[in-house]
Amino acid sequence: MVMADENVLPIIDLDAYINPQSPKDKERVIEQIRDACVRHGFFQVKGHGIPLSAQRGLVQGLAKFFSLPKEEKVKLSFLKDPCRRGYEASGDTLRHGDAFPDTKEAFYIGREDAVVEPPGFHGPNNWPDLPPADFRDPVSEYYEATDKLGRLIWEILLQGLGHPPSLLDNFAKRPIVQMKMIRYPPASATQPGQFGVGAHTDFGGVTVLLQQPGKEGLEVWDEGREAWAPVPSVEDIMVINCGDMIQKWSGGAYKSAKHRVINKSNEERLSSATFWHGDVAATNPLNPDDPAKDTVGQLLVQRFGSQFSLPKEVFAAAG
Repeated sequence: MVMADENVLPIIDLDAYINPQSPKDKERVIEQIRDACVRHGFFQVKGHGIPLSAQRGLVQGLAKFFSLPKEEKVKLSFLKDPCRRGYEASGDTLRHGDAFPDTKEAFYIGREDAVVEPPGFHGPNNWPDLPPADFRDPVSEYYEATDKLGRLIWEILLQGLGHPPSLLDNFAKRPIVQMKMIRYPPASATQPGQFGVGAHTDFGGVTVLLQQPGKEGLEVWDEGREAWAPVPSVEDIMVINCGDMIQKWSGGAYKSAKHRVINKSNEERLSSATFWHGDVAATNPLNPDDPAKDTVGQLLVQRFGSQFSLPKEVFAAAG
């Protein structure tokens, strides 16, 4: 497979949007993000407002969790949880067309709610038995920061298609925001032709990704070059991408790009992806006149249903 020899994804400074010195500062950032989503479906950001201490605290917390004995982690299996939160073991995911399952292991959380609400997008998290300061506290702090950033990106995407940011008020009163924390084993533990995460597109809204600095692995498919483009792992640079829901709802204006992960080092690699979708019953804010009227919940459950065996009641609860 052909590889691109340089980073093709732009790095956009969000500080010019968050703290503009003139109206043109905001307009410039909106244009830069719109162009990146049209061309690549991916871009990188700095000046995003997520404290470096929160990023480092998350990485330290992940290292502590993933170092637990496997028998402790599997007790928290996300496959046993009604909200699909908790631990995913290495080898649990095999995509159609891949020769081997993903090598990654992962841990999922969402917004903390006391009660499970069908179809399972809202409910309690499945926390490990670790001191809060070692895991829950740094994970929660980072989650809240990426929740804010995900909302900000949606606000900018709306304006990029000529819509007012106020549309977000009805779209996201109580949004689905899920976070997936991932460990990739060293390259020496991977079979030839096996991926940390096989080639796929994200299936929802906005993804906010943190990569452990200096640990390369993410590659994005560049259609123009017909090549895989590596994305550098640089401290305090976040990677943003659009999912299938955004591509569908934007009429294809914004791209949902295929990507994969191959850990290239003989050390473990950590990352974290926050998926910001919108309210369960919300419909298309990128085209309010969309006659389809598919809801966020319906689109997500359709995709989940292709990965897991979900009962009919779950589809009904999604609207």
